[in-house]
Amino acid sequence: MIQTRISCLRQKLKIRPTELFPKHHYSTFSQDQKLISLLNSCADAREISQIHGLMVKTGLDRIPFTLSKLLASAIVDIDYAASIFKHVQDPNLFMFTTMLRGFSGSEDPKQALSLFNHVRTLGIVLDQFCFITTLKACARLLVIHCGRGIHGLILRSGHGLFINVMNTLLSLYCLCGSIRDAHQLFDECPQKIDLVSWSTLLGGYLHVAQPTMVIELFRQMGRSGLEFGISTILTVLSAAGESGNHTGGECIHGYCIKIGFCSDVSLSTALISMYAKTRRVDLGRRVFDGAPRRDVISWNCLIDGYAKSGQLEESLALLWLMKIEQVKPNSSTLAQLLSSCAASGAASVGQCIYDYVEEEQVVMDAVLGTALVDMYCKCGFLDEAIEVFYKMGTKDVKSWTAMISGYGVHGHAKNAVELFYKMEEEGFIPNEITFLTVLNACSHGGLVVEAMNCYERMVKKYGFSPGVEHYGCMIDLLGRAGLIEEAYKLIKRLPTKSDTTAWRALLAACRVHGNVDLGERVRRELIGTHNEHPTDSLLLTSTYAIAGRLPDHTKMQEMKEEKTMEVDHWSIENRKDKMSKEPGCSIIEMDSERWEDLSTVRGLVN
Repeated sequence: MIQTRISCLRQKLKIRPTELFPKHHYSTFSQDQKLISLLNSCADAREISQIHGLMVKTGLDRIPFTLSKLLASAIVDIDYAASIFKHVQDPNLFMFTTMLRGFSGSEDPKQALSLFNHVRTLGIVLDQFCFITTLKACARLLVIHCGRGIHGLILRSGHGLFINVMNTLLSLYCLCGSIRDAHQLFDECPQKIDLVSWSTLLGGYLHVAQPTMVIELFRQMGRSGLEFGISTILTVLSAAGESGNHTGGECIHGYCIKIGFCSDVSLSTALISMYAKTRRVDLGRRVFDGAPRRDVISWNCLIDGYAKSGQLEESLALLWLMKIEQVKPNSSTLAQLLSSCAASGAASVGQCIYDYVEEEQVVMDAVLGTALVDMYCKCGFLDEAIEVFYKMGTKDVKSWTAMISGYGVHGHAKNAVELFYKMEEEGFIPNEITFLTVLNACSHGGLVVEAMNCYERMVKKYGFSPGVEHYGCMIDLLGRAGLIEEAYKLIKRLPTKSDTTAWRALLAACRVHGNVDLGERVRRELIGTHNEHPTDSLLLTSTYAIAGRLPDHTKMQEMKEEKTMEVDHWSIENRKDKMSKEPGCSIIEMDSERWEDLSTVRGLVN
């Protein structure tokens, strides 16, 4: 169709002399209007390039008006648009703004910042659209310092009076987590704020995990007399769920019923999610059953709500109901349910989900496959996890990490390291979590050399800064291998001096090897910088026992007890409170039933 239209336009343009066009700076010919209409109907860069060729042949590429329209259409392929823009001799503000918009939405938004600086050096007076597109690029890059600089330019140029500029600035500060700056900007312009401003600020507080502030602002918004939109209600419902504010969520639900919002699918889904998060999944089920329309996200929210509340059988029943109602589940539906199975050790439910995947021929993508691997590994079925892993059509770094972790948890440290190297060979770049799982596997398998190599690759090849968890794995590894002095030197180089886990891992290693002297040094470090914990005394006592010096330790304890008698009654009671230990429990699955075992813990407590 477009080929026919281009041919017709080409025939019409033949009657016009090309040499006249350079003198025109704007277009009024009907043929030019048809050309613009044709550009707007193009679906991709290939069709645009054909019209571009026609413009070059007829001289229309030298008229600013038509060239601007060509650029505006060509930004669907920013590289192609950039190649056109590079040959423009005297670009106008519209062309610069068009390219800023294209770069801002591209895979490399930094080019928008470079072009913005170039426009400023040319002395061109910027308009509000230049500022808006550049601020959006800053938001995508999360470069708050650049955003603040542009904010200053906006204030000096007077463009801060435009509400769309202010709202874009507000969005930038919220996305970058600078909520104080966002709220200050919001308060500075009370006469200009609109529904978008309120919704942006509400979303900003939700982004920085301050849901109670979202609800308080929502009350203020109600007193301002503004009518709420669906997006605002969705934000507040999410905040009510995050804060566990069941009463507030019910009030918003009542308001939605009153104004007739509940027919909206996204709103009913948000209500289900809110009730699930506030532990009222039964009310979420009522919303679900009464919704006039339901999509797969609604099903996912309710299934996830039942699963997280421990009602896995209800989640499974909903899965089969989806099949009856011919609703096709997606990978997220099953992945959320499998995650709950892994957390609770419900292997039978996980197996039912896998059977469902096989029966319904659900595509084994990276999300679903990773969830299955993780479930099987955590439930103790390593062979099944390996089978699923190699069946996956597509894998990502999370898939490889889950399988490496599974090998490590089941004591197959060498397999974990081999899989890590295979992951690199296939072009996947490991992240910090991947290295943590490999180091943890090496620690439990006693693979000192392999762990050192992985640690070196993490720092030198990939440039990751080791976290406290990575140091903890290395300290535990060296301690298990008997290299406790080296572990002590490593712990002294920790980026933070307040990590008790690493020190207690070293103290446990001293117990294994009966190193009393180092054990005493570690204990002094713990007492000097941290609160005393019963574990420290138990580990040190065991260290003396293994070293055959328990009588020496007993004498030292008796001397300490004599000094303790001088402490007042309040301090003794306070010490007992600090050294109390909370009872725990274990859950296992036997014959498709889950049992909670407290007998061992009760024996210790009693």
